[in-house]
Amino acid sequence: MTSDYTPVQRTPVAGGNIDQYVSLPTTNSSAVSWGAIFAGAAGAASLAMLLLMLGVGLGLSSVSPYGNQGVDAGTIGIATIAWLMFTQIAASGMGGYLAGRLRSKWVDTHTDEVYFRDTAHGFLAWAVAALVSAMLLTSAIGSIIGGGAKAVGSVAGGVSSLSMTGMASASNGESNSSMGYFINSLFRTTTSPAQPTDAASSDAMTPGQPQVKPVTPEQSTEVAGIFLNSINTGALPADDLKYVASLVAQNTGMNQQEAEQRVQNIYAKAQTKVQEVKAQAKEAADKARKTSSYLALWTFVSLLSGAFIASLCATFGGRQRDL
Repeated sequence: MTSDYTPVQRTPVAGGNIDQYVSLPTTNSSAVSWGAIFAGAAGAASLAMLLLMLGVGLGLSSVSPYGNQGVDAGTIGIATIAWLMFTQIAASGMGGYLAGRLRSKWVDTHTDEVYFRDTAHGFLAWAVAALVSAMLLTSAIGSIIGGGAKAVGSVAGGVSSLSMTGMASASNGESNSSMGYFINSLFRTTTSPAQPTDAASSDAMTPGQPQVKPVTPEQSTEVAGIFLNSINTGALPADDLKYVASLVAQNTGMNQQEAEQRVQNIYAKAQTKVQEVKAQAKEAADKARKTSSYLALWTFVSLLSGAFIASLCATFGGRQRDL
């Protein structure tokens, strides 16, 4: 390695007129070695990506789709936080060390100034690596930040999904959803009346017995809409109760009083089911909000730790550079 030398004239030595000349290396014009900073940032970002992929692979391999197998959610959360901390410390430490070791040698600079510059180089290398990682992982960071808001929206989404699915299934005569099940059970006949085969048997029917009619999809949809509207408001109005009971009486052969009693029972069950769905959705939203909040907090702690480790390791690299 060659250096530029500038002769510096000194005072004459005692006992002679000979001027002594010594050669001193010239000082560096810039206090920032951007090449070393970008090199350290590239190394830190690459190592962070490798460790992140390894952590994702280890996390997915520890999750089992079968019940009572694999690692539970609490353990996964703790392991994720620990791995995130390790990733930041390892990647930032290596990036800071590279930035300090590869920077230019500062000549005729005070020791405290060299220490400050090395610390700044490590911090800048960490900052560049963090910005590059943020640009590469924009979608992931956005999902973490917006996880709480999306989870809160699942409350209304879950209830509206139940309502829309119930109305659609009721209109199609299906019973695979909660509301469709309640509507079908509302019009369920307790007995199977024999169908008359001729006019004589038809005339032999008991006078005053209500004529049983099959429920139509339009009637099921109408009753489902009445139930959903009343559940949202909190109570089933008396006129709606009588109207739904009349439909039940026409389609099941029950009298009006029995039909009203059935409507009240089925309505109470449907209202309880909707309240359970709301409670479950709120609980899930609260858990998701807490999870996203904890993850954001620990991400901040890990990034702060990475900045400190990068600055510290840069001083070690700079010290070895000056040996």
